[in-house]
Amino acid sequence: MSIFVASLWVLVVICVVLFLYTRSDTTASGDASFRSFQLTYLVVYMLAMAGDWLQGPHVYALYQHYGMSTHDIEVLFVAGFGASMIFGTVVGSFADKYGRRANCILYGVLYGLACVTKHFGNFWILMIGRLLGGTATSILYSAFESWLVYEHNKRGFSQDLLGTLFSHATLGNSLVAILAGFVAQFFADSFGFVAPFDVSLTVLAIMCVVIIFTWSENYGDSAVNVRTSFVSAIKSIKSDRKILCLGVIQSLFEGSMYTFVLEWTPALTPVATTASSVASRRLLEEEDVTVEGHRGAIPHGYIFAAFMIAIMIGSSLFKILCRWTSIESFMRPVLFISAVALCTPIVCPGNQLVIFIGFLVFEVCVGLFWPSLGTMRGKYVPEETRATIMNCFRIPLNLIVVIILVQNLRMDLIFKCCVMFLLCACLSQHVLYRDSLNVSKALPETSGEASRQDAGKMPLIKEDMVEANGNEDDDQN
Repeated sequence: MSIFVASLWVLVVICVVLFLYTRSDTTASGDASFRSFQLTYLVVYMLAMAGDWLQGPHVYALYQHYGMSTHDIEVLFVAGFGASMIFGTVVGSFADKYGRRANCILYGVLYGLACVTKHFGNFWILMIGRLLGGTATSILYSAFESWLVYEHNKRGFSQDLLGTLFSHATLGNSLVAILAGFVAQFFADSFGFVAPFDVSLTVLAIMCVVIIFTWSENYGDSAVNVRTSFVSAIKSIKSDRKILCLGVIQSLFEGSMYTFVLEWTPALTPVATTASSVASRRLLEEEDVTVEGHRGAIPHGYIFAAFMIAIMIGSSLFKILCRWTSIESFMRPVLFISAVALCTPIVCPGNQLVIFIGFLVFEVCVGLFWPSLGTMRGKYVPEETRATIMNCFRIPLNLIVVIILVQNLRMDLIFKCCVMFLLCACLSQHVLYRDSLNVSKALPETSGEASRQDAGKMPLIKEDMVEANGNEDDDQN
């Protein structure tokens, strides 16, 4: 039994134990209204993520099936990240003005159309599909969270419950990724490489229907145009160092994470460790069709499942760490550990076991990162331009991935860049932690919930502000 299979079962045991241990945290969310709200969000979010995960494993294989050259495939992938950086930033920011619910439905429509284009072997039609998919991805990582945070605050739920919800979303996303991999493989084997995209289209259509019937609409500042919204977002980032730090952390960590997704296969394949990144991927694609046991073959399915379970472990550790210290505090060592973990391909090139352990540690950090970042964004990012600011944060991370794809750098240099990015993210997290301490010290001892919300930049719902103003007028009278 290989180290990959053995580690998978060890991780499963650890994940189950941690999940059972942290189940007691859900007693704090025993409120029926919160459980109902959580279910309403998670059902839609899991369908949205399933629509994305179902496509991922077979995009490259489908392009090869259509006879695309390696260069053409690289261009298509770069176009996807470029579209997310340019078009996605604008379209994703429509959520603040035209509604987060409507933007989430638009995600389903755009990604569904991208699935339709996969039925055609024409390069330019596939290019349109990549542009649609890249734009949809920006919506996926901004509008859904923006809708959630607004509705969470509107219903008066605590910030602790928001962190719990993000943790459950991360855990569920990993489960969906594993299941989607099996489903996509079954349909690809049974009906061809296009079939997983048809399944994804069906899931996205179901998601849109569920949103229409279960979600209410909410907005940022619908009175301003998109250009004004961008100006306001930039002003918020420039004027509040905590928001700027969040943007730096997100861009650098996610940029490293997406780069890791492209590089873990060649890094774990001994025959490819000294080759450049694109050349390694080309070699590995050729070796994947050889018989099992070839010296370059690795069990991609088991490794991917192990990574997803490691993320689930991280989401459970998030709830444990939140009992003892603040997110701003424990994310500093988490980011530092993630940097150390990605040093393994640099320090021990060709050592498959050490590199694999390092990658598992990194994925645990990813599982901690997602709910932590979501909770901090919910605390510090202003409601009026939430989706716009989140999409601004995605510009540099997409730029990082595009540059690495285009430059065709050596693998060791790529991981050195990732380590540097993560160390810079760790430094930004420390600055954010210091600023959060200063805000806490500035609060009066007797301050109430409203003061705590103001310190955390928690957005007040417009109806609440109107009511508060009305109460002040009554007091004055």
